Amino acid sequence: MDLERGSKMPPPSAPAVAAATTTTSTCCGNKRPQLRDRLVALQPVVLRAAAALATAAAAAVMALNAQSYTAVVAIIGTRPLTQTFTAKFRDTPAFVYFVIANAIAAAYNLVVLLVRRLILRRRMAGLVVHMLDMKQTHKANIFVKRNYTLTMALLATGTATAAAMAELGKNGNVHARWNPICDRFGSFCSRGGVALASSFTGVALMLALNLLSAASNAQCSPGQ
Repeated sequence: MDLERGSKMPPPSAPAVAAATTTTSTCCGNKRPQLRDRLVALQPVVLRAAAALATAAAAAVMALNAQSYTAVVAIIGTRPLTQTFTAKFRDTPAFVYFVIANAIAAAYNLVVLLVRRLILRRRMAGLVVHMLDMKQTHKANIFVKRNYTLTMALLATGTATAAAMAELGKNGNVHARWNPICDRFGSFCSRGGVALASSFTGVALMLALNLLSAASNAQCSPGQ
């Protein structure tokens, strides 16, 4: 009888079952917000990395863009006289500005990503906390945001200027009697179009990152 009584376990009470169920649901519920917070935290990193890649590609493609074209300019007797024309991005100040703006934007985004990586390390986190107080951190954030806005404006103006020159080179200007050149320098214009598309993508990504940062600051403001 004692063995039988010792082998029997009392049934769990209702409050214990309810507590266990509540604990399980709470744990499952906490995992979802944590995953969502991680995804939200990764959005700026992904956008900034994509913007850095797009602007770097635009700068590289335009900087390496060149094409030569040989045309007959005169005929002396039966011998044609030819001349070789070369199209380079350095011949157009708008394209030079385009390359500089995209290079600056790519370098800035890359530096921000590297600094963020260093700050997130455990050995650097304590140093940053001791070196920067709240006021200095606020000033640093304002400095970074201002530089980011200036970089985005620089990239947007460089892309728009290069797009205007590209349109002129493709279609010309009848009123000014400027003939198009893309019928002779087709590869140069095609590669320039790829660089422009990549740069416009970088502008859109940086604008999205700026709007995301503004929305995050609005949610964290005391008035919310």
